[in-house]
Amino acid sequence: MRLLRTAPGFRLLFLATLGSSLGTLLATVALVIDVKDRTNSGSWVAALMFVEFLPAVAVGLFFGPLLDRLPRRGVMIVSDLIRCGVFCVLPFADSAAQIVVLAAIAGFTTGFFRPAVYAGLPNLVAENELARANSLIQTGENVSWTLAPILGGALVAATSPDTAYWVNAASFFVSAALVARIAPGKLQGALAVSRGFARDLAEGFGRVVRTPALRTVLVVWTIALAGVAASNTAQVFLAKDSFSAGDFGYGLVFGCIGLGLAIGSFAAGTWVERRSVGSIYAASILLEAVGIGAAGAMPNVWAALPCFVLSGIGNGVAVVCNSLLVQRGASDDVRGRVFTVIMSVNYAAYGIAVLVAGPLTDSYGPRWVYGVVGLVLLFASLVAYVLGREEVPESSAEVEAA
Repeated sequence: MRLLRTAPGFRLLFLATLGSSLGTLLATVALVIDVKDRTNSGSWVAALMFVEFLPAVAVGLFFGPLLDRLPRRGVMIVSDLIRCGVFCVLPFADSAAQIVVLAAIAGFTTGFFRPAVYAGLPNLVAENELARANSLIQTGENVSWTLAPILGGALVAATSPDTAYWVNAASFFVSAALVARIAPGKLQGALAVSRGFARDLAEGFGRVVRTPALRTVLVVWTIALAGVAASNTAQVFLAKDSFSAGDFGYGLVFGCIGLGLAIGSFAAGTWVERRSVGSIYAASILLEAVGIGAAGAMPNVWAALPCFVLSGIGNGVAVVCNSLLVQRGASDDVRGRVFTVIMSVNYAAYGIAVLVAGPLTDSYGPRWVYGVVGLVLLFASLVAYVLGREEVPESSAEVEAA
C-alpha cells in the first residue's frame, strides 16, 4: 500500500481502474438480467456475453498499432467517455438487440483501455516496484469481481437494471477525470513512429513470436484461458446439478473463486520479488489445475469450496505474472501492440472454448469437463515450466537496453 502514497500517478491510475471495474462488473449483472428478462432466451444472453470479449480480438488484430502511435492517456480518457455515453443511452434501449449493440461498443472501447493501462503502468513506477504495482491493480479488479456481482444483483432486485447503468456511467466519468489528472506524457515515452499500418501490425506480432517472455505468455495463457473458459461454462451446472446446491451454492462458488483471485493477486507481488517470474508462473497454473480438477471430483459444494479458492489463487498469481512478463519483455515503443496481440489471441481461444464447452457439458456432464480442464491446465503448467527456462528478462531495463 506504500506505493499508493509515494507514486501519485499510479495512485490515480489505480483509483480509475478500481472504480471503472467495479461499475463495469456491477453493470454486467444488470445487462444479463435485462436481456434475460426481455427475451428469456439463452441465445440472446450468449450473444451479449460474446460481444463482451469479441471486440478485444478485433482491436488486437486490426488496431493494436494505435496504442503506440497515440497518447495512451488520451486513448484511456476517450475510451472512458465513450463507455460513459453508452451506459447513459442504455436506460433508453427498448430491445435486446439495441442492448447487445451498445454492449459491443463498450466492449470495443474496453479493448483499447485495458492494454493502454498495462502498457503505461511501467512508466509510473520504479522498476523495483513494478511487480507490486501489477499486484495492486489486479487485486483491485479482483475485489471488484468478488463484490460487484453481489451488489449488482441486489441493486437490480431493489430498483431496475437502469440504476446499475447510471452508476456505471458515473464510474466511467470519474475514471476519465482521474486519468486526466495524470501528467501528460507520464504513461508513455516518445510516441512510436509509424512505418505504415501493415508494418506496424506485423512488428507487434513479430516481437511477440521472437521474444521468449512474450512467446511464453502467448502460448501458455492461450492454453490456460481456453481451459478456464470451459470450466466457467460448466460451473453453474456443477454447482446446481452435480452438487444440488441451487442458486446459493452457485453464488458461494463464484465468491470463493473471487476470494482466491484477490488473495493470489495480492500475494503475487511479494512472491515474484523472491523467485523468478517464470517459475512462479508455472507453479501458479499448476495450483489452478489442482484446484479445478479436485473441485470436479468433490462429493458436494462444501467440500469443493476450498478447491475453488485454491484455483482462484493460482489464477490470480498467473494474471500478475502475465502482465509482468509482457511489461518486462517489450520495450515501451511496442508495448501497446504487444499487449493487444496477446490479448486478442487469448480472447479468441476463450471464445472458441466457450462455444465448444457448452455442448460437451450437455453431453458428458460438468464433472467430466472439469476433469479435462484440470489436465489442460496441467499441460499448460508444464509448457510454462519449459518455456520459462528460456531467457526471460527480470527487469524492464534489460529490454530497453537491448
